[in-house]
Amino acid sequence: MSSTHTAPVEQWRDRWSGDASGVVVLDLGEQPASDLFPRPTDPTPDPRYRMRMVFSPVSGLLQLEDDPTKPEEVMGVEPAALVRQAELCVADADAAGLIVPRSRVLHYPSPHGGSWRKQLEPFDLVEVTEGEADLIVDVHGMMHAADQKAAFLERRDHLSDDGVILFMIHNASAIVREGMWNALKNGHFAYYTTPAMVRMADEIGLVAIGAWSYPLYNNGTTMLAFAKKDGARRPVQADSVTKLIEEESALGVLDPERVTESLHTALVGSVAAIRAYLDGAKEQGLTVAGYGAASRTAALLTSAEVSTDDVTMIADASTGKHGRTMPGTRIPIVSPDELVAARPDRVLLFISDLLPEVRRAMPGIEQSGGKWVVVDPVPTEIDAQ
Repeated sequence: MSSTHTAPVEQWRDRWSGDASGVVVLDLGEQPASDLFPRPTDPTPDPRYRMRMVFSPVSGLLQLEDDPTKPEEVMGVEPAALVRQAELCVADADAAGLIVPRSRVLHYPSPHGGSWRKQLEPFDLVEVTEGEADLIVDVHGMMHAADQKAAFLERRDHLSDDGVILFMIHNASAIVREGMWNALKNGHFAYYTTPAMVRMADEIGLVAIGAWSYPLYNNGTTMLAFAKKDGARRPVQADSVTKLIEEESALGVLDPERVTESLHTALVGSVAAIRAYLDGAKEQGLTVAGYGAASRTAALLTSAEVSTDDVTMIADASTGKHGRTMPGTRIPIVSPDELVAARPDRVLLFISDLLPEVRRAMPGIEQSGGKWVVVDPVPTEIDAQ
């Protein structure tokens, strides 16, 4: 490894192996807590914490170095894009024969909301919370565990001999490929590539029997299926899994030099592009608002030193966020109706997958002459329909 790489803090340990070796591959500096949405009357400044991503050469995991924050109240609303994604995953798992009607299911949903319970209703599964399960469904759940090995072992130990674990992950290979540096946030302790997750599973006696890729998050969503090595299925690694491992390894996801280059280059480029776009809009006398008060939006705004002089408001579908503000920048969070009523010239959309649904829900933006601007993570104006 290059001597130019920064070592993590002394107390850091790989969240899988416990090994102390690792290198910092992304440094976002001091950031506000990404899941904190302060009220306008709360004292300022908002607390900030060092936010860095570390690569472990032992596990291959990309992971959050440290998180001194406390989880805040969950306020998100599940977008239609995620609902559709759940439908696709369940359909693919069913077609592969991995869902047995009236069998036992154990859910590990994301703390932010979102699971496959509704999509699995037609199978009459019996939900359990202890003992063995024939189907274990993890929808962005395990990445929230600070101790990755303990979390994976817990899931394995609940698995019946002929059962299957399904993981839906935001594939870290897409984060590296697309330079999605703002995916790093509080509470997300691990970022999985297929090579790393399959390696971890193999170590605890699981075989990857299937892999499916989806376009969500810039072609960055993957569903992986695992079964016990000594279970009744007599599993072998699927060709689809082997192909993904080869593709992602060739991308350099296990090479900290290439990961650093991709993420750092994207960070510098996107911050400069956002700043230039907002400065240009101000020179033209354009009013700019935003949509999507998501946790990953906070790092974009903070890193680009965006203020209320640049972006007047950010709308969000979550009623729990209305009347609050973005952490660090204190940009007001409003309802979609308030956004449309303000008639902004430009609306920065911080989650590109939402473009189809927000255009349908808020036609008034374009009808009043405004334009949507996808920021993922550089601004791109979208022509009116």
